[in-house]
Amino acid sequence: MKTKLTLLTSGIALCAASAALANDDLMSIMDDPTQWAIQTGDYANQRYSELDQITAENVGELQVAWTFSTGVLRGHEGSPLVVDDTMFVHAPFPNTVFALDLANEGKIKWKYEPKQDPNVIPVMCCDTVYRGVAYADGKIFLHQADTTVVALDSETGEVVWEVENGDPSKGETNTATVLPVKDKVIVGISGGEFGVRGHVTAYNMETGEQEWRAYSMGPDEEMLVDPENTTHLGEPIGADSSLNTWEGDQWTIGGGTTWGWYSYDPEADLIYYGTGNPSTWNPAQRPGDNRWSMTIMARDPDDGMAKWFYQMTPHDEWDYDGVNEMILTDQEIDGEERKLLTHFDRNGLAYVMDRVSGELISADKYDPVVNWTTGVDMDPESETYGRPEVVAEYSTEQNGEDVNTTGVCPSALGTKDQQPASYSPKSETFYVPTNHVCMDYEPFRVAYTAGQPYVGATLSMYPAPDSHGGMGNFIAWDNINGEIKWSIPEQFSVWSGALATAGDVVFYGTLEGYLKAVDAETGDELYRFKTPSGIIGNVMTYEHDGKQYVGILSGVGGWAGIGLAAGLTNPNEGLGAVGGYAALSDYTALGGQLTVFALPD
Repeated sequence: MKTKLTLLTSGIALCAASAALANDDLMSIMDDPTQWAIQTGDYANQRYSELDQITAENVGELQVAWTFSTGVLRGHEGSPLVVDDTMFVHAPFPNTVFALDLANEGKIKWKYEPKQDPNVIPVMCCDTVYRGVAYADGKIFLHQADTTVVALDSETGEVVWEVENGDPSKGETNTATVLPVKDKVIVGISGGEFGVRGHVTAYNMETGEQEWRAYSMGPDEEMLVDPENTTHLGEPIGADSSLNTWEGDQWTIGGGTTWGWYSYDPEADLIYYGTGNPSTWNPAQRPGDNRWSMTIMARDPDDGMAKWFYQMTPHDEWDYDGVNEMILTDQEIDGEERKLLTHFDRNGLAYVMDRVSGELISADKYDPVVNWTTGVDMDPESETYGRPEVVAEYSTEQNGEDVNTTGVCPSALGTKDQQPASYSPKSETFYVPTNHVCMDYEPFRVAYTAGQPYVGATLSMYPAPDSHGGMGNFIAWDNINGEIKWSIPEQFSVWSGALATAGDVVFYGTLEGYLKAVDAETGDELYRFKTPSGIIGNVMTYEHDGKQYVGILSGVGGWAGIGLAAGLTNPNEGLGAVGGYAALSDYTALGGQLTVFALPD
C-alpha cells in the first residue's frame, strides 16, 4: 500500500521536477548512440543503433577486443549497459553486478553480489537466467531472482533502497529486467508454472515506495481497469470482465505473469507489455477465456490505469505466453502515417496494432508451419472478431485430458520466446530470432499446492517436420505486408536477441555459441565467431574513444538449454525441452563470459 505522506506545495513541485529530470536524463542518454542505457536499446524496443563505423563492407574484419568472465555458469540472457565510461555487467543467479571502468582497461569499479537463499532455484521455471539491470537517475536497478528490487548507486554500488516484490515460497520469482519511466520503476513477476497470479508494480525511483500494482486477472479494482473506459478491440470491457471468464476462484492462481519486456511511448504516455499463460497448462481445469492472461496491455505509468487490452489467445491450450516484446514504430499504412505496435507472439502470429487506440490491424503467421490456428477473424462485425480459429486436430482442450495431441506447431517454446527482435528504420524491416519447433502435448489433472509446480501437462519437442531439419530460423519480416523477406535456417533455435545498426549490419547469436553478422538487406552472412559457450544473450553496441564496439554475453542455458544448464537428462524434463535439445551438448558447454568485438586499429 502507498504510504501516506504530507508534503508542502514546494515539496510537490520538487518531486514533479525530479520526476521530469529523471525521465529526461535517461531519454537523453538513450538518444546518444555511443551509449547503451537500457536493455531494449530504447523505450520503443527497436534494438537499433545509429552507429555506423562497422558496416556491411568491413564487418568481416571484426576482432575480439577484450573479454570478461562473470564467474557464474548457467544461462546468460540480457546484455551489458554502457553509460558514459562505465559498463554494467550482470550474471544469472545469484545476480552479481559488475561496474567496469572502460577508461581504465575495464578495471572493476565495484561489484555487488546479493546473498540469496538457494531455495529460490528450484522454483525458477526454466533456468536461473536474468535479463539485465536498468539505469536511471544515477542508479542501477536490479530485480533479483528472489524478487528483491534493489537500487544501487551507479558510482559506488552502495544500496540506496531495496524492497520485496513477491514471495518465492509461493513460486513468485523474477527473471526479467525492469523499466524506469519518469519517477517510477516498472516491475513484473515470474512464476506462472507455480500458479502465481501475475501483476505489474510501480515503485518510486527515489524511495522504493510502492506507487501502484495492477494484477493480470481478478476484480476490476485490483486490475486497475475502468469498465467503461478500458477497451478491448475498441469496445468497453465492462464490469467483472475477468471474473466472468474464470470458474470459481481459479483466477486467484491463474497465472498471467509478466516476465517479459516493457516499452513506453512518451507522447502517448503509455507503457506496453504482455501477460503470460493461464495456470494450469491443463485447459480442462479452467473453462472460459481466462481473461486477462495472454493479453497485450497498455497502461498509464502514473497510476497504472489500463487504457486498452487485446487478448491474443483466449483460453490458451498450449502455453503460448504473451510476454514477448512490443516494438513501437511510426510507419505508413495505406498512405497514412500510423503509430504502430508490432508483437511477435509465442503463438506464431505477428500482431500489428495501433498503439494509441488498441485497434488490431493485422495478425499473420511468421513461420509457415504454424498449424494450431487457421488465422484470426479480422471482421469487426463478426462475433468472433479478433479471435484465432482453432484447428480441432491440434486442440488439447477438444482432444481431452490424458490424450496426447501430436504434431502441434509451434511448441510451447513458441515461434519466438522472449529473445527480442530488432527493427531498422532504414530498411523498415524487423529481424526476428525464431524457434522452428513442434510438440506433442498431453494434459493431465493437477492439484494446486503453494510453491509446488502447477503445470498439468507432459510435452515432447522436435524440429518442425518436412522442413530444413533444424530447430530455428533468423528471419527478416515486413510487418506492413505480413511476409518474410528472407530466412536463415539454423540447427538450433535462435535464442539470442538481435541488433540492427545504421551500418546495414544485423547481429545475432546462436545456441552453438556463434556471434553472426548478416547483411540487413539480403541476409548474407558477413562474419561469424565462436564464443566459449552457447549464446542466449542479446547483442549490444556502443562507442568509446571514437571506436565502435559490439558486445555479447555467452553462457548456454535458458529454456532451450536447460538440459545443459541444470544437468538434466530425462527427455521430458525441462517442460519437454531436454529431449528436443539433447544434441546441443555436442556443440557447446557451460560458460559465463562477455566478449567484446571491434574493427582493428
